[in-house]
Amino acid sequence: ASTSQFVQCIDPCATYTVVNDAWRSTENTDQTIIHCDQNIVWSGWYRFYLGQTSAQIPEKCVAERRCGTNISLWINGAHPVQLNEIVTRSVCNSWSGSCCHFASSTIQVKLCSGYYIYKLQQPSSCTLAYCTGSIQHHSAVEQDQQQQQQQLYSAV
Repeated sequence: ASTSQFVQCIDPCATYTVVNDAWRSTENTDQTIIHCDQNIVWSGWYRFYLGQTSAQIPEKCVAERRCGTNISLWINGAHPVQLNEIVTRSVCNSWSGSCCHFASSTIQVKLCSGYYIYKLQQPSSCTLAYCTGSIQHHSAVEQDQQQQQQQLYSAV
């Protein structure tokens, strides 16, 4: 009896884990509880939310002692712009007056339909945690489209 061998690729856009921690917000300056992402066994892909809204890891330096932790984690580089594109980005960490104080790890970022998912790595020590902020990229795309439409109208 022969068995057919096949490899099934499961799209991570359909199989991610939701992370919805309000304390991860870049707006959070509360230092009552200090969180640490080293205690989490990160496996597979993750999608961030703030409340009911999709969120993203910031692309700009986040101040230290934000996001419910001491050392704020953000990504150094842009999110992908093509649907289903996956990019690798280094994770920076804000501490001691520096935006990238410790050696950084890399994570993968994928653009799904209207949101991002992340393949995260455990931080090298405590107290480091991933930050989340509101999604930036869609507004830039919409602004580009509006500018193109305005140019078309002004050319007519």
